[in-house]
Amino acid sequence: MSRSIKKGPFIDAKLEKRILESNKAGQKQMVKTYSRSSTIIPEMVGYTISVYNGKTWVPVYVTENLVGHKLGEFAPTRIFRGHASDKKGK
Repeated sequence: MSRSIKKGPFIDAKLEKRILESNKAGQKQMVKTYSRSSTIIPEMVGYTISVYNGKTWVPVYVTENLVGHKLGEFAPTRIFRGHASDKKGK
């Protein structure tokens, strides 16, 4: 289920504030955030945003194609190591 169009996209207030302040200053530095549910907005294009996946910080370089997606989509929280049945047969 998606968010209401009337409400607009969700973006963490602290993250939005840091991005907008960096845009005014003209600096494109790495921004760390825990907010995996924040939507990528056009003002974030060109930034590298480190998203915490529960263990490490995953750097995400934001391009125009990523606008509208959530930050958590690019920082997986689970590691797939294969099916257990494949190893039993060998």
